[in-house]
Amino acid sequence: MTGLSGVFLLKGEDALVAMEPGQFATEDDFQRLLARFPELLVGDQIDPQSPRRWLLVKREQPISTGEASASLWSIDHVFIDQDGILTLVEIKRQSDSRLRREFIGQMLDYAANCASYWSVEGLQSSLDKTTLEQGLTSEAALRELLGTETSINEFWERVGTNLQAEKIRLIFLADVIPVELRRVVEFLNRQMNPVEVLAVELRQFVNKDLKTIVPTIYGQTQAMTRKRLGGVTRWNEQSLFEKLSRTVGPDELNVAREVFAWMAKGGKRPLVFGTGKENGSVYPVFKPGGVLINPTYLSSDGKLWLQFGALENKPIFGSMDARRKLLERFNAIKGVDLREADLSKYPSISLRTIAQDPAGRASLIAALKWMEEQIYPSNELAELG
Repeated sequence: MTGLSGVFLLKGEDALVAMEPGQFATEDDFQRLLARFPELLVGDQIDPQSPRRWLLVKREQPISTGEASASLWSIDHVFIDQDGILTLVEIKRQSDSRLRREFIGQMLDYAANCASYWSVEGLQSSLDKTTLEQGLTSEAALRELLGTETSINEFWERVGTNLQAEKIRLIFLADVIPVELRRVVEFLNRQMNPVEVLAVELRQFVNKDLKTIVPTIYGQTQAMTRKRLGGVTRWNEQSLFEKLSRTVGPDELNVAREVFAWMAKGGKRPLVFGTGKENGSVYPVFKPGGVLINPTYLSSDGKLWLQFGALENKPIFGSMDARRKLLERFNAIKGVDLREADLSKYPSISLRTIAQDPAGRASLIAALKWMEEQIYPSNELAELG
């Protein structure tokens, strides 16, 4: 292997593996990969201040003009983000001759008709079917996306409002984004408000059984300078702790700061801040095997929330027994009484309860560190610093 791509994998300290450009065998392979790993849409590049998180509503979501004898189209993927903004994704491979003109025309047809053809109820039904196929419930999937700071009813109301206002996101996805398509994306972003238009290039590099996927986003700069789609509060460390200082006492605040320090791990770990109207939240990014999981988050309501329900059928804590072991660690804190029924729910632990136990902070941090050790082996933890 010559490594002409300029992409290399470092194995250990002494072995450098040269990667060569690869291709997706079929468009369906491309589609199935994105459905399983929506993180490939690089939500942190789309909005660095509040990284976009995705939930798949449906593959091949139907849409029509609604006119008599009009053809029925289907969109490759419809995702939804934590702000209730629908994201329409259409996929083409470089070898597809329709990559430019027909690709653009298709997407504009979808954008022009989705608000008229789709309803919140229909989208809810699509999500129910998709999550059922994944062995989940739509409620559990939404709770993982939203946390507990936003009610599910409020979220769907926001979806309806965004849809009627045509506040949507269009993403052209391909293994190579040609220069001509990049220019069209930039032009559409300058002209279409409040629609956000982006192109995501997913290049694949291979070496025998090794594969590397490298996402690159186009149009993000134009989109962010032209408009901000969220329209909701963006929490950060300062605003979170300002709210906490008004919510809890000094001892509880010290517990919160210690939890936050563990989450940030010296600033080396990515953090995701919530967008709640009343309460802020924060949680660390864990991606075992490339799958995002969110076991716990800190909220400005003075609680540490445990996301047991969202861990079902996910890596590491997907089994009931694995979650039970995690629950037992938190139950070591005096005053905490998590039950078997909580293993499929979203219980919380009050910071006051932790602060009132002389050994509470130590027990809590021990539980969090044990959780992290299960997610990442010791050698990976060392790399995290």
